[in-house]
Amino acid sequence: MSDHAAGRPADHSGQAVGAGRYRLDRLLGTGGMASVHLGYDTVLDRQIAVKTMHGELGRDDSFRERFKREAQAVAKLTHTNIVSVFDTGEDVIDGLPVPYIVMEYVDGEPLRGVLDADIRQLGAMPVDKALKITADVCAALDISHEMGLVHRDIKPGNVMVTRRGVVKVMDFGIARAMQSGVTAMTQTGMVVGTPQYLSPEQALGRGVDARSDLYSVGIMLFELLTGRLPFNADNPLAIAYAHVQEEPPAPSMVNAAVPPAVDALVARMLRKNPNERFPSAEAVKAECERLTATLGGAGTAPQITGAAPMQAGAAVSQTVFPQFGGVATPPPGGDPYTPAGTPAPVQQPYGPAGAAATPPPAAPGAYGYPHTPAPAGPGTPPPYAAATVTHAPSSSGGDGGGKSMMWVLIAAVTAIVLVAGVAIVAVVSSGGTEQNEAQGGGEQNGAEDPQQNAGDDAGGTAGGADEGDDAGAAGGTEESTEPDEREPRYKEGDETKTIDVTECTHADEYYDQDEHPGAVSMPDFYDVHFASVKECMQKAEWLYDDEERDEALKGEGMVVDQTPEPYSPFDPEKDTITIVISTGYEAAN
Repeated sequence: MSDHAAGRPADHSGQAVGAGRYRLDRLLGTGGMASVHLGYDTVLDRQIAVKTMHGELGRDDSFRERFKREAQAVAKLTHTNIVSVFDTGEDVIDGLPVPYIVMEYVDGEPLRGVLDADIRQLGAMPVDKALKITADVCAALDISHEMGLVHRDIKPGNVMVTRRGVVKVMDFGIARAMQSGVTAMTQTGMVVGTPQYLSPEQALGRGVDARSDLYSVGIMLFELLTGRLPFNADNPLAIAYAHVQEEPPAPSMVNAAVPPAVDALVARMLRKNPNERFPSAEAVKAECERLTATLGGAGTAPQITGAAPMQAGAAVSQTVFPQFGGVATPPPGGDPYTPAGTPAPVQQPYGPAGAAATPPPAAPGAYGYPHTPAPAGPGTPPPYAAATVTHAPSSSGGDGGGKSMMWVLIAAVTAIVLVAGVAIVAVVSSGGTEQNEAQGGGEQNGAEDPQQNAGDDAGGTAGGADEGDDAGAAGGTEESTEPDEREPRYKEGDETKTIDVTECTHADEYYDQDEHPGAVSMPDFYDVHFASVKECMQKAEWLYDDEERDEALKGEGMVVDQTPEPYSPFDPEKDTITIVISTGYEAAN
């Protein structure tokens, strides 16, 4: 959501809500629809986190009522893996109505920060760790789904990890509260959900249920396992189209340490048809726990291959203009999660209205929900091996082929129009960098820029395969060079990724002045171009050293590590900062 849509709030630190009961001590972070303050409950004598809605949202009567009802529903959720909601209400600050939620204060950091740290050190998250986090997220979702509450916006920025490693999901029902009126959404340009994690049914504006959350969890698990998102594109519309129309790669294509069984787990979670996904969050949790037990703690360290997911939207032309009479051949083998002897497909609720039991032909991987034939025997094939296309003359003559082609074009064009229409209302961000609201953990802000997530924030590259990557040398040209003799991959840095100099010149005072007198909270320079970081530090007259590291994930000139770590104490009078800068070249094996 753009800044002008919701309006950036003033820092409410030092003020109070709830008739003075909840004091807002310090701003922890801001997002597209709310700000989060570290607060204090003066009645119960405890720290809390207070989320205050802002801008146009606070002026919308229908939203405020819906927000209140959703907050009351979320307050009934009680589970170790759910951020507890203590209270909700509405107050007036600076003459404007401000809806607020009083939540449990989580002493930790967003999952986004945990993942970024693993990407810096290992390239991705270890398989066993990713499975455990996913299982805990599903445990939280299982409780909410039992009460009929769909999250609708599962992503790393809405998952917290405490200092003791406890996973906690937050912001239940907030996305649904934002859907208080399509008219209001159209007027303000709101974003409902995050494009990179939308389920196909969300992207198409169809009804969602618990299985929509499971798709989003599958996207998140893919990101944890690989350090990047399955669908990369330069704009949210192309990403939404990919969720509807394109098949994701297997995680093992990016991280060779991912076993086939985990590939299959992700594959089923990311089925386009909700009926073909896991039936419940509990089922996903049980499978994650089973797979974790089979790993035995060995072979889970990431082994990043350098391959990258294809550019999302690359198959648009193939989908709209498929070759005449083309029939998609299913991947060899089968899906271990699809039981043998599956009956013939029946009419699904997501198919075209009035369609017959046998759906018309659709493009490979389209959202017409064709069922994959049951495997002939056991085995776990690569879930997303590239489908080959065979061509055969129509048995019914030219008219049959023409009708088949007509159905393909109608289905594909309809999907594109639907995605475009829904994306404009519910997906497309109209500009402005946003920090996702978060809480706790030394002011971790859980920055979750939707545009940024499409690429580098997920540890991926916006264009699919990196420049110079062997995986990008398609097109039928054989590589005669020995693998050991190939040129190292290179990626250019992004000079547009900058940091405001005020992050250094007006750095926040570190919260524990008794232990660290005079210290400030260290800014986060990760994935920022060094030229901007250097200017920031020089303006603040901070001492610093810099060193280079071979790394082709972020690109030349980008900061890939720093000491002190972000948000840790830093004494400008005594300490020296060490900045690690990427050379842009892949590290030698």
